[in-house]
Formats: sequence, structure tokens, C-alpha cells
Amino acid sequence: MTRNNAGLFYRGMVISLVILLSGCQAIPETNLADSRPSALDRQGSPQFMRQHDSFGNQHFNPMFDAGAWHGFLLPADNEGHGAFAGPMIIAEEYPVYLASQLEKLEIVTAEKNYVFSEATSELTAFPGRLQQRYSWPDLTLQLELIFVSDRTALIRTHIENLTDQEKQLALTWQGALLKQWTAQQTLAERYPDWSPKWQEDKNRLSIELPKIRDTWNLMLSGDSRYVIQRSVQSNTEIHQDAYISATNITLKGNDSAQLYTTQSYVHSDQEWQKEQSIVEAMFQRPEKVWLANRQRWHQYLTRGIRQQGEAVAGDTIALKAIETLIGNWRSSAGHITKDVVTPSVTARWFNGAWAWDSWKHAVAMARFAPEVAKNNIVAMFDYQVQSDDAIRPQDSGMVIDAIFYNKDGQRNNDGGNWNERNTKPPLASWAVWELYQAQPDRELIATMYPKLVAYHRWWYKNRDHNQNGLAEYGATAHPLHNDAQGNILFTLQPQNNTTLATTIKRKCTAQADKGYQCAGLDLYESVLASGEYEALDIGAQHGAGWESGMDNAARFGFITPEQLTDYANLHYQGNLKLARGDWQVRFFENHADNGQLLGFSINQESVELNAYLAIEKALLAKMARLLGRDEEAADWEAGAGRLAQRVNQCFFDAQSGFYYDRQIDSADENSGECGGRLLTARGKGPEGWAPLWTGIAKQEQARQVADVMLAEHEFNTLIPLGTASQTNPAYHPDIYWRGRVWLDQWYFGVMALQRYGYKQQAEELASALLKNAQGLTGDAAIRENYNPETGAMQGATNFSWSAAHLLMLHHQLSKKDHRINHLL
Repeated sequence: MTRNNAGLFYRGMVISLVILLSGCQAIPETNLADSRPSALDRQGSPQFMRQHDSFGNQHFNPMFDAGAWHGFLLPADNEGHGAFAGPMIIAEEYPVYLASQLEKLEIVTAEKNYVFSEATSELTAFPGRLQQRYSWPDLTLQLELIFVSDRTALIRTHIENLTDQEKQLALTWQGALLKQWTAQQTLAERYPDWSPKWQEDKNRLSIELPKIRDTWNLMLSGDSRYVIQRSVQSNTEIHQDAYISATNITLKGNDSAQLYTTQSYVHSDQEWQKEQSIVEAMFQRPEKVWLANRQRWHQYLTRGIRQQGEAVAGDTIALKAIETLIGNWRSSAGHITKDVVTPSVTARWFNGAWAWDSWKHAVAMARFAPEVAKNNIVAMFDYQVQSDDAIRPQDSGMVIDAIFYNKDGQRNNDGGNWNERNTKPPLASWAVWELYQAQPDRELIATMYPKLVAYHRWWYKNRDHNQNGLAEYGATAHPLHNDAQGNILFTLQPQNNTTLATTIKRKCTAQADKGYQCAGLDLYESVLASGEYEALDIGAQHGAGWESGMDNAARFGFITPEQLTDYANLHYQGNLKLARGDWQVRFFENHADNGQLLGFSINQESVELNAYLAIEKALLAKMARLLGRDEEAADWEAGAGRLAQRVNQCFFDAQSGFYYDRQIDSADENSGECGGRLLTARGKGPEGWAPLWTGIAKQEQARQVADVMLAEHEFNTLIPLGTASQTNPAYHPDIYWRGRVWLDQWYFGVMALQRYGYKQQAEELASALLKNAQGLTGDAAIRENYNPETGAMQGATNFSWSAAHLLMLHHQLSKKDHRINHLL
């Protein structure tokens, strides 16, 4: 705004307000959350609604808090000074920037325009608080932002007159919505119907966002709104997608004024009706809610970083982990019934909740945010399948893979990310028990125990094809896995001029990409037997990979064509048909006694799945004892012992000293023996140290596994414990689950070594990660995964389960070995 325009507002186009607040100085903050800066870079100046990096992340790391669905940045340049950058909003499922800045403050008098570039400025992010401070010779301005509810941020504006002369100040705030969707496309080009409605009423400005139902990019109901409200009345002018508001204040000499602004983002009119009363109450006691926020953050850091009341030195990564987890906390909205912690607020696809992510987040948060941790678990179990479910009663007991604001088409909604194609590994009992250990609550155990039992038993009903007590990963009955008659679906590109090509053209449906969609296990088996295909894809294979959590791991048959060629040259004199035989996956149809299709199992019993089930039995025994169900506890304990013995018997390969999945045939009988063959040809992966993390491996087996983990040609790379050994035929340092280092599996490996007495080696592997993972010890966001050979950051930014496992390491390993404290 120019000086002349500011003067025009000053001379009469504003509602004057004289604020005489003698002695109203900024309240000193002395709690732990304000004694040190944030561990994350919170600066940024968004220019487009979607401003993605090469991994699909929104640039910058906005501060979100209290479960809110909008967040803010500190400005990254002088042009943005006087405003908090953004906001970024979560448009139901996708993060987008709404503005570069939506409330830029300017201060003028009749004689002077307070130019921010001429001030001494200090911009600082603290845990849960953003602060800007500007100093001119005669005036200081401090802007601070916190979250006071799950829909509202509060900005405190403190202006101090440093002279002994009275000052008449004209304050103006202005902002505009972004007009670019991306650098290449305007918002109008992308969404011609984009037409926000602006309304103002004295001290409130409301922006009603239009209805956009773009399933994979942007979702707004037409009822969502963004509301700015101030503690002072102002005159507002609106011009298309921009506004300017102004007011006057009078400051006596050496006096100060304190103003408050709220910025609220709601998804519906119902949410706004509720939030409106919260905002009004907040304006009656702003300092009280401010203090509550700072006390909450003080407790987070006291409980989450300090050990036994003592501050831990060098706790930067632990602080960053806490900030990341709290930043990914989303409160109830849409079909998300309770608070959840999403994988990443800044990643395109990750603003929902996944099952085993939630279990990990809960374990890490149990000590410092136990209520969020509990709700995070319960929210997933709110969608545990029931026997009277309209879509999949056959999956009674299962916890579905992912929940989002919107359900999917099967549930008569238009969401695309909601997923019932699979579940996730059985770590829910671990999460519940860890939460109980941190915050003893017998009622939680009493509530969750029957739900956990039903989930545990689902595995044996729906994922143990030969009923031998060893489970497989698989996929549910789902339109992307099977047709209406229950026949498994797959697509392929047959080789030209082959017998298979003739058969496929006759039995399958041609697709636009020159491939074919086919149905039926018999036909699928004939395709595998022929080997006469260029490409083959089966939805249930993806479902099984997702169910394991290791989406495209080598053990599920995933390998690139180039790697398969190398494998064929090494083992089969270049014969691709023979080589494919080692990487083909088959499926079993699982049926209920009445013949109903329950789903599909992949034709391999998985080592870490059964290791997890063994430890889950042991944890269910503890819960049963706590509840006085001693007979049940004894049964669980006996079952845990038997399964642990079978894991060691059936999944360990003495020749290579490692654990592998076991490929089985449908004809394998329920004899209690180990059927089929170990899948050693598909190489080593982190599933091989799961028996150590769960504590069921024998000492000699653990020794051999540890040797493999610590070998430099296997897993001990620059950043160790990647998702495939370097000797794995499908290894590549930049493939999602076939090389990259994921911090959950890394953590399981480090703690596995610690459990079996390899304390120094565990420390060395922990140090290698913390020293070599790019940005981890600086102010960069914690990443989804890292390159094992270079340490390069990969995948999603601000990734929750990476943060969760770093914090778990802080809680567990650091207190056992002080030498790691300086890194954590």
C-alpha cells in the first residue's frame, strides 16, 4: 500500500479506535517451549496453490498445531514482512496454499510510513509459535501466532511507542488469494468455476470457498470457509479476490497496544457454528488461551525430550520429531471420527490415516501426548469391519488400511484414497500395550482387548490358506482384485504371435493401452506357465504388498525388467522364462465354509507377519491377565510359544544365516511341518530381522542375522539397514521398498541388535544414520526415506513414522547409552 493510500485511510476512511492500554507489555514467556527455537525451517513464500517438489511435496514446512487443518509460515523475504505466509489449508485430502499472505500489516502516521525493510527485524519459529519482531527508532512491532483450537489460529499484535509523544497510528491489513494453480497453470484454467465469496461485517472477514470435487487433486464441499476476525473493528473494502481493512489507534507516549486476530478454517457451516462461539469466548480471555497453548507445548517437551526430569543434551532431533508429529495431527473431520496423526501434512497423498502408521505414531506419542495417541488408535478401530457390514461382512474383525475425509465409491462417496483393499501388519496390540505402559489405563485395555482379539483372529480366518497356523499376506475381495463372480483380475501384454496371445485375445478384454484385462486363477496360472508375456500386473499382488507395508518389496515378486535380465544372465544363461519362475507370484482363493470368497492369499507365508503375530499373542496374554482372564492368558501364552518355535523352524535359512518368506503350494497340508521352499532367490530384506526385534529368535540365529546386518556388502551401507540388501537382485538405492532406508525398519533393526547384546554395533548404526542422513541434524524436514549409499533425502517431507521411530530411539536407546545422546 502506498503512503498516499495509507494517508487516505488515515484521514477518514476508517473507524477510529483509541486504545489506551497503560502497562500492556508483552507477557514474558519462560516455559521450555519458548527457551529454544524450532528445529525446523519454518520460512517460505508460496507463489502457487500447488508448489510441489520432485517427490510431490508442497515446498516449505508450515506450522500446524492442535489438530488444525491449516498452517502458516514465517515470510522468507522482505516483501512478506508484516504477515504470516500462507495459509496452507488441507482441502479435505490435499494440501494447497490459499495465499502468499492473507493479512499483511502496514503502519503509518501522518508523518511516517513504517517500512519493514528499514526496520531491524528478527523472525523466529519456536515449537508451536511463530514470531516476528520489527524495531524502528521510535516504534516496535511484534507479531506472534499460535493455535488455540483445532480450527483457529490466534495472532497477537503488540505495538510499542518508544517516544514520550502520543502517536496516531493508522493500521491496515491486506491480502489476496493466489491465482496460480501451478507455475504452468492458472487457477482459472484449472478450475473455471473457482469463485470464492467474500463477506465482511465490522471486525470479521469471511471467504466462502467454492465446491470443487477433483478426486485426485482438490476437494472442497462448497460449504468450507476461511474467516479472519479481529479484536478491533475496521473498515474493509473487497476487490475480487483481495481485500484491505483499516483502523486507527492512539498510543500515548511510552505506551503500548495489544491487538488480537483469529484465522479459522472450517469444512462446513456446522463446524463454523461451533467454532464461532469458541472464537468469541477466546476474545474475552485471549491471554488465558495463549498461556494454555504455551503450557501444552511445555508439557510436550518436558515429557517427550527430558529423561527422568533432566534435560537431555543435544535433543534437536527429538524436538524435530515432536514438532513433526504434532504438525501432522488432524482433528475429527469428514469421515475421520477422532484425532489422527497423518503420515505427512505436506505430501500430496498422505493427509489421511493408515493402520500401522497409526500404531507407530501412538507408541512414540504415548509419553508426551497420550490422548492424541489413544485417539489415533481408536479412530482406526472405529472402522473395524463388523459382521453386519453391508460391503464386506466376510472381513469381520479386520482393520482397513487407510481412512480419509471422504470414503470411496464402494461406500457411496467420491474419495479416492480411502482403502479397504488390505489391512496392515498386526502391530496394534503393541501400540495399545505401549500406550498402557506409558499411561496406565485399565479401561483402555478392557475396551480394546476384544477388538484386538477379533483382529488377531481375522488373520487366521482370512489369511491362512492351508490352516497350518502360519499366515500369509493377501488382498480383500474388492472390485480392483476380482470380478462380480469372485474371479481374480489381472492385466497383461502377451508376446506377439504366440499361443498365449491367441488365447488372451479370445478370453480377455482389450484395453486402450493395447493390454488385456483377464479374470480367473486358471487363466492366470496358464499365463505364468507359458511365460509368453511382456508385462503382467495383478491387483492382488499390490494389495498383498500394501498389506505387508512394504509395498513393492522384492519378496513379493517385484523386480525391474533390467534387473530381471541381469538375474537371468547370472542364473539361467539369459533365459527370461526360467528367470521369471523365481519371481512369479501366485494366489489362493480363501473361502468360508459356505463357499463365500473371503479374499486372496499370496502363495507365501511371511516371516515378519508371523513374528508379529507371535508377539501379539504374548501381548494379548498380558492384557488378558490384567483383565483377570487367566485361562485366556494361558492359551495366548502357549500359542505365542508354539508360533515362535515355528517361525524359527520354518523361516530361517542356516546356509545364508537369515530369515526369509516361505513359498507354499495350495496342496501343502496342515501337518504342522514347514511346506514349500524358502524364497532365498528373492534376496534379503528387513523382514529377516523381525524375529530379533520381537525377541523370538534364538541366540545363534540372532548372531548369524546380526552378521548379515553388519556386513558392508549386505546392509551396512553409508546409511545402514535399507529395505533390500545390496546382494538382493532387485536392489536399487532409489526404489521405494527395495533399497531406500525406511526408519521404521531401520529402528527395528537397531533395537533388534540392542536386544541381543550388540550394543556397540547398535550405537554405530544409529550414529551412521544420524550423521549421514542429509538434513536430519539440521533444520530440514524429517523425510520418508533416505538413499542408503549417499544419504540423500527421498520421499515425503515431514514424515510421521520416521519422526516416531527417531523419538522411540531417543526414549529407549539413548537412555541406555549416553554416547548417542549428543546426536539425539
